[in-house]
Amino acid sequence: MADTKFEFGLVRAPGHEEATDLEDGDELILIDEALTSDSSRFWPEATYRPGQAQPSFDKQFVRDHLDAVKWNRQPPAPVLPDSVIAKTREKYLEAYRLLTGGQLS
Repeated sequence: MADTKFEFGLVRAPGHEEATDLEDGDELILIDEALTSDSSRFWPEATYRPGQAQPSFDKQFVRDHLDAVKWNRQPPAPVLPDSVIAKTREKYLEAYRLLTGGQLS
């Protein structure tokens, strides 16, 4: 794993709605998926080369396509071509295989 992110939320205890700091009784919660190809970058260790672009098993392939078609990042997003969807699926399945040793169909 090259990097990852975690997204958290804060559930305020009753009476703490206006507080600016974490108060007793408040609860910090994980609010999104974690350690998947959507939130993490996985690079094959055997081919890692510092200072170079790495082969990856994450959604960077989709981002690269959207950059290539010059999407302005405003809704609506462009429709992804079937080839981009298929290649992204392949990358996710390969990540699963490498991480778990199992196969998904």
